[in-house]
Amino acid sequence: MVKYHGLGQINFTMKKPLKFNTGEGQDFAATLRGRVESYFKDNNKKKTANALMIFKGAFHLSIWAGSYFLVMFGGFSTAINYLLFAILGVFTALSAVNIGHDAIHGSYSSKRWVNALLSHTFNLNGASAYMWSLMHNSAHHTYTNIDGYDEDVESVPIIRLSPAQELKPIHKYQHLYVLPFYGIATITWVLIKDYVKFFKNEVGNYSGKKHPAKEYFYLFFYKFLYYGLLFVLPFYTIMDATHEWYHIVGGLLLLHWCEGFSLAIIFMLAHVVEKTHFPIPDEAKGGQLEHSWFVHQLYTTANFSSQSWLAAFITGGLNQQVEHHLFPNICSVHYPQLRNIVKGTAEEFGYPYIEEKTFWTALKSHVRFLKAIGSEKDFVPKAF
Repeated sequence: MVKYHGLGQINFTMKKPLKFNTGEGQDFAATLRGRVESYFKDNNKKKTANALMIFKGAFHLSIWAGSYFLVMFGGFSTAINYLLFAILGVFTALSAVNIGHDAIHGSYSSKRWVNALLSHTFNLNGASAYMWSLMHNSAHHTYTNIDGYDEDVESVPIIRLSPAQELKPIHKYQHLYVLPFYGIATITWVLIKDYVKFFKNEVGNYSGKKHPAKEYFYLFFYKFLYYGLLFVLPFYTIMDATHEWYHIVGGLLLLHWCEGFSLAIIFMLAHVVEKTHFPIPDEAKGGQLEHSWFVHQLYTTANFSSQSWLAAFITGGLNQQVEHHLFPNICSVHYPQLRNIVKGTAEEFGYPYIEEKTFWTALKSHVRFLKAIGSEKDFVPKAF
């Protein structure tokens, strides 16, 4: 049984269990946990949200709500409405990573009801918080970057993200078309993906025994609420002689492109760059993995702009995915203070700590990765 404070308890059965190397890195894990615990104890800090975290969430949520009401009821020109649709798309993504993401991990508050309430920011934006907890908390965080297990590197015919995936001729050009392709991620998510995953009842390597009854209600209630607010209401409030229907459709597509690209690029730069590894289980040894879970996260996860307050403010701390993957139950607002502890301990024990200095160097690394893995069957990560 896997327990998440934001969404209660979820039962799973494993389809194809993998085995981490439990004989590796135990001293490292114990030392790192101890040092992190000491940091909070010595500084008399809680691991949950603080005033800065609450301010960030309020800031992003205010722009999200404000841009929605302005585009729906502001009576602006077509050009201004397109701009507002774009802003709404970006801040839909930023509200998700600055509020909903921590809440679903159970790290926003020590109170379960607060996390559960804030997790509905996902539902209000058309994405099932429940399904995200399965795809992200369970599959992605457990088996990061493992093909067939991690939902974030799930195989798509025209994109190759893992050496375990088949190399096709079209992949040679993926570095040229993948970035714009990321923009369709959320529109397929809200219209197709959640339903398919929910009723297929398989996520990564997990097969759910039974969805809680309330999740059937939440799935359809919030989906239809979202469709009404985003896909129906605009045609009543915006469309007139100067705002033709195709401009509304164009605005909605722009909204989702901005939202999808923003979310995708944050997560891609954290796991799909030149130095990160894509472990392949040893089937001859019953699905044995090379590393322990703690060490596995260091090989498969990367940071960018770790020392930038602006990057942390925008991405909800997900520019520091190394800290997040090692301590997903600690609120993201604390990651900047944990960086030196994690980096120093990793280096002390001889393990990698992958990070790019800026967003742009991380983006370039991602594009170079796409180009390399799109043409090399046996892709080898860049040395640390």
